[in-house]
Amino acid sequence: MVTEEKLISAARQASEHSYAPYSGFRVGAALLTATGRIYIGANIENASYGASVCAERTAFFQAILAGETVFEAIAIAGGDDFCPPCGICRQVMSEFCAPDFRVLLCRGQDIRSFSLKELLPMAFKLEQKGM
Repeated sequence: MVTEEKLISAARQASEHSYAPYSGFRVGAALLTATGRIYIGANIENASYGASVCAERTAFFQAILAGETVFEAIAIAGGDDFCPPCGICRQVMSEFCAPDFRVLLCRGQDIRSFSLKELLPMAFKLEQKGM
């Protein structure tokens, strides 16, 4: 069983692999799947800022490419303060996760836990496109 502490530790370690020469803001994410696997991600910046990608999305995309489709929680660690996921990452999470998906934000030893629904109460969903 993967504990919150193990997931948080993996997120902190992932931040060490960040490529952040422009902002200096290193973020790591650790995504827990229903199969008990952890996929890590780190932010990867680019001189063309729009080509940069967040840690959360790198973790999700790696897991999806590996065939994982059911997710339980993600831990996010970055900087000296809590690092909530950006709007794009929240929307990506809503594409693949249930409203009760757990998002753990880490700052030192202080941990805050949120549901995806709390962070994105009105997610844009496929049903809204009339499909």
